[in-house]
Amino acid sequence: MKKLFCFIAAIFKGIWTFITFIRVAIVNILFIALIVIAYFAFFPQQESSTDEPLTPDTRALILNLDGPIVEQRTYVNPLDSISGTLFSDELPRENVLYDIVTTLRSAATDQSISGLVLNLSQMPETNLTKLRYIAKAINEFKATGKPIYAYGDFYNQSQYYLASYADQTFLSPDGAVLLKGYSAYNLYYKDLLEKLDVTTHIFRVGTYKSAVEPFLRNDMSPAAKESATAWLTQLWGAYVDDVAHNRKIETTALNPSMDEFLSKMKSVDGNLAQLSLNIGLVDQLMTRQQVSDFFATQFGSNKDHRYNRINYYDYKSKVSIPVVNTADQIAVVVASGTILDGTQPKGRIGGDSTANLLAQARLDKNIKAVILRVDSPGGSAFASEIIRNEIEALKQAGKPVVVSMSSLAASGGYWISMGADNIIAQPTTLTGSIGIFGVITTFEKGLNKLGVHTDGIGTSPFSGIGLTNGLSKGASEAMQMGIEHGYHRFISLVGKNRNMTTESVDKIAQGRVWTGQDAMKHGLVDQIGDFDDAIQSAATLAHLESYRLTWVDKPLSPTQQILEDFFRTINTSLGNPLDKWIPDALKPAAAQISESTNLLNSFNDPKGYYAFCLNCEAI
Repeated sequence: MKKLFCFIAAIFKGIWTFITFIRVAIVNILFIALIVIAYFAFFPQQESSTDEPLTPDTRALILNLDGPIVEQRTYVNPLDSISGTLFSDELPRENVLYDIVTTLRSAATDQSISGLVLNLSQMPETNLTKLRYIAKAINEFKATGKPIYAYGDFYNQSQYYLASYADQTFLSPDGAVLLKGYSAYNLYYKDLLEKLDVTTHIFRVGTYKSAVEPFLRNDMSPAAKESATAWLTQLWGAYVDDVAHNRKIETTALNPSMDEFLSKMKSVDGNLAQLSLNIGLVDQLMTRQQVSDFFATQFGSNKDHRYNRINYYDYKSKVSIPVVNTADQIAVVVASGTILDGTQPKGRIGGDSTANLLAQARLDKNIKAVILRVDSPGGSAFASEIIRNEIEALKQAGKPVVVSMSSLAASGGYWISMGADNIIAQPTTLTGSIGIFGVITTFEKGLNKLGVHTDGIGTSPFSGIGLTNGLSKGASEAMQMGIEHGYHRFISLVGKNRNMTTESVDKIAQGRVWTGQDAMKHGLVDQIGDFDDAIQSAATLAHLESYRLTWVDKPLSPTQQILEDFFRTINTSLGNPLDKWIPDALKPAAAQISESTNLLNSFNDPKGYYAFCLNCEAI
């Protein structure tokens, strides 16, 4: 017995020794990783490049955007270059819109840059409003007389939009231009929720407030279709007009019926590349080797017979912004993403954190005006009001506020915008969606079927209300009255800030989405323009002839930066474990399901009141 006991003890001792070894090893690995991260944080490396560093007198700039285009980066670059080493998987880059435009403008006047090559194969689908701002910079580059070329094996819709601005556009002989138009599709859960015995209590105001429809219906309502049809048609019309103008072709070539498309496909035996050439979408069909040889004749080549070029990321790191010798500043505060209550991390909108950035600008004596750059479908009504209050404080402090709307400034995104001295939107901006709703999900039916019941006593009619008890009739009525009050407050604030009657605001509100050009007609927007126009407007309102542009952001301490970047990198690099089990063909559907089911996780309003535009994110 004693030997048996000693044997068992030895086994447990061995297991514990092994566990201790693993624990110490993991701690050591993390410690070494932190040292590596600290090195890269304090000694920034150049971003990885697929090209050798070349230093000829002149060379082409390759616009090889890799990753999404954003208004503000949500994580920091230093870790991008080491994530592949640590986890054998490189983080996607986030490309800041203003950085892209600034880099292209620098290249336009740079004598060492002899041309521009658009190689956009890694650029994902991007909203048209952002693309138009990049296209503006491409046109400025073209105006200098330098040539612009585009090449791709396949062009998605966004890639082709920018490629259409090139002097010549090349396509692989086995490639295609994939234009599918714009759409707004959602998943609907009414039947599923009923089968799961989940009760969803919906409270809303607004004929067109469709954000809650996925929980109420199995399809899109006629009102939602009416609203979506209007702005989708305008956006697609703008895309088609721009491309047709650039390519000097008829708009009908980009907008065929299915029968017309099939007839044209039949004429080329199903060859999409040849069809693209025939209808004028591209200038030539060329292999990669042929394109490389062509560029070598245009830009010269090095000893390895590679044409002289520098990619966007290498060139961007060398671009320096001229420093204006003045203390006067125009501050830029970015509000991008869903609006959440409280303090949110960098690159997100938080009622407290975004308001704090605005307050920082208000208290800085050198800041004379503020631009609020909005790219948001809305979110928490309470957080939106916190931000709006700070904009009012800025105005009372004598500092003009200009709102520059990017792709979206809808619902809560409009709430935080309406108090500005000047609201500027692009024609393809989606805004309005002035409405409000509340959602409470309870599980009493399903629990009762499983034999789980809730009982007890409380001191008030609201004491027992919760996930397991459901809502009483009185509580539902109270919630609906609160939502109606919130809607009336929303339209009253719009009326006050836009010099309109509440009745006139109600007619164009009701949760309906408007494009920027329609919002201008209805008095919700002051000016059609882009970010450049917003800068000019802020300078004019503040009576500034000379100024510096300052991007206001919450700084992190070196320790906070290292820790935040480290854990975010681990999170992003490991990614969703289900990704490894989902076939590539099913990943788009899985992403849509994940986005839809996570919708409510983005809502944290303390009263449960939300001003959010669901369909605005469906492009």
